[in-house]
Amino acid sequence: MIQKSSGSGRRILTYPAIHPCDSISPSTLLNSLIDLGGDICSYKSKVFSVNQRNARETFRQIANLLLFLQEIRDTTPDLPHPVILSFSELHLTFQKIRCLLEDCTSDGTRAWMLVNSDRAANQFRIVIRGLATGLDVFPLSTVDMSNEAKDLVELIIRQARKASFEPDPDDKKAVKDLMRILNHFEEGIAPDPIEIRRILDYLGIHKWSSCNKEVKFLDSEIGTEFSNGENITKLELLCSLMGFMSYCRCVIFDTVDFESQHLNGQCSNISKDLKGINVDDLKCPISLEMMSDPVTLSSGHTYDRCSILKWFRSGNAICPKTGEKLTSTELVPNLVLKGMIQQYCAENGIPVVVSRGKNRDISRTVMAGSSAGEGAMKMLAGFLINKLVNGSREEMNKAAFEIRVLTKTSIFNRSCLVESGTIPHLLKLLLSEDSNTQENSIAALLNLSKHSKGKCVIVENEGLDLIVHVLRKGLKIEAQQHAAATLFYLASDEENRVLIGENPEAIPGLVELVKNENHHCKRNALVAIFGLLVHPENHWRVLASGVVPLLLNLLRDSEREDLVTDSLAILATLAEKIDGTVAILRRGALQLLVGILNTSTSRTGKEYCISMLLALCVNGGLDVVARLVKIPSLMGSLYSQLSEGTSRASKKASAIIKILHQFYENNSSSASVTPALPREQFVHVW
Repeated sequence: MIQKSSGSGRRILTYPAIHPCDSISPSTLLNSLIDLGGDICSYKSKVFSVNQRNARETFRQIANLLLFLQEIRDTTPDLPHPVILSFSELHLTFQKIRCLLEDCTSDGTRAWMLVNSDRAANQFRIVIRGLATGLDVFPLSTVDMSNEAKDLVELIIRQARKASFEPDPDDKKAVKDLMRILNHFEEGIAPDPIEIRRILDYLGIHKWSSCNKEVKFLDSEIGTEFSNGENITKLELLCSLMGFMSYCRCVIFDTVDFESQHLNGQCSNISKDLKGINVDDLKCPISLEMMSDPVTLSSGHTYDRCSILKWFRSGNAICPKTGEKLTSTELVPNLVLKGMIQQYCAENGIPVVVSRGKNRDISRTVMAGSSAGEGAMKMLAGFLINKLVNGSREEMNKAAFEIRVLTKTSIFNRSCLVESGTIPHLLKLLLSEDSNTQENSIAALLNLSKHSKGKCVIVENEGLDLIVHVLRKGLKIEAQQHAAATLFYLASDEENRVLIGENPEAIPGLVELVKNENHHCKRNALVAIFGLLVHPENHWRVLASGVVPLLLNLLRDSEREDLVTDSLAILATLAEKIDGTVAILRRGALQLLVGILNTSTSRTGKEYCISMLLALCVNGGLDVVARLVKIPSLMGSLYSQLSEGTSRASKKASAIIKILHQFYENNSSSASVTPALPREQFVHVW
């Protein structure tokens, strides 16, 4: 009966879809109302950073109403049916009140609730008026209760209509002070730290972690508002607050205090929410790929939006998983699962699945979004540069850590910090004897290497050798994995691919990292090697590093689909040349590849398998074809790719089928087999 709004994806100062209470007995509805009222009163113990006076008045009204409801339950066991209308209205209002109290006490939303204190006060006024409306239609004459209870109802109605719900004067003053600081940022004037602390103290933000929650919430709201694209003023205010909170997080708080600390080397790769999760539950049952926009059907099963819409367009009106006829084709966004998928991808180094919706458009971070946000970031960049140059060892470490955090998701922040000259100072810290400083510095450089100018600045300052040094001799395995990822981004530039390949330690260092048990190390090293193979001269270097047997063993032993797919990508690229084909065939890879093609659930993995098999046929000659025709399961998998695979996989599968058919025809029509492929391309299969 009572539905919690937490975790529903509801936005601040909005209400979830609350359905009216149909076909519910009066006594059940009454008990639910009393429980919900008790839940509301439990918020008394929580901290209200804004609208404290309005919250107190709300608690008083609910407490009085609970006395009335409890007397009804105690004295009238058989409630008349007409009370349902009143109770239903009250139940709806109670749910709205709880949502409003939840917003006022939620961690991470305090700055936004402060600037919206007028709006929140108005909502308090509206929901309390809703109590009066619900009680107006209560049939007092049909219910046996004391005169005191009836007088209490009339008192609640009068007070609910007359109660004044205005923003607290202290809230108004705090908003005024905050706006003055935002104006300082716009004008390029450094705000007084004492004034900033006064606002933070008023909001109850006393720690780095609390400030960080504010930043994360604002970033989420900016993304949603950007996708709507309607209220420019609101978007600018959000961006200004984001700049303010980012500035506070770096400048005001000296100590980082959250559970998974990159700062002190205590980072946990998997959060508590994701421990024990089955990755298959994050994949669409139709496409078998990670969902980008999960939606739930009336059957209760969840699918990726694009897949289920394609299913419906094909004329299907049943649930693909159960086969049951759907009562409705309404698609309900599964926001909780969507958040888990994004979190899982982020924590496991998997590229976040990009939705076609505008809300995933990272281009929103190209600009600061407001003049105040831009001014705050520029001042912050100057502050961090000073700490990198003149700070103590602890201050240098924290500055590197803050740059790491700031550059993780914002293109504007990356640009601002590149332009301000942070890269040369971060490169120097790669030689630090402090493992945490080295890790934070290479992680910050990783994010800055995603910026086009950042790549150039790193190379111009002889950063490649330093990054390879961390790759080979990093003080922590996390630093080594970040170095590998940095090389991947640097290798997106052709000149850098050449320079990295010419460094005698780079490719061997990446291959050595593939041997590490850490999943992130393997993944980062594999994608970096794949990126370097775009340059033809790196082909022989990768082969000479002994990567082929390592990757084939990984294909045999790994249970992680992403590692298998990345390994297949490298091997397929190597197989395009004769020497790569020789190295792969010498390890007896044919049966292994066909097995992966038959069992893999990844369309991308199957495509790489098909590509590699075709390259082995072309470069390996009749011996390869003769081995393949003896594998009964191969032809069925190839034919399935014609209809189910990607367009490239379909074309290459068709080419392999043609080669196999030609072999059959030649083998059956002549005792001496006519070569299906040029003899000079023949390579003996071990």
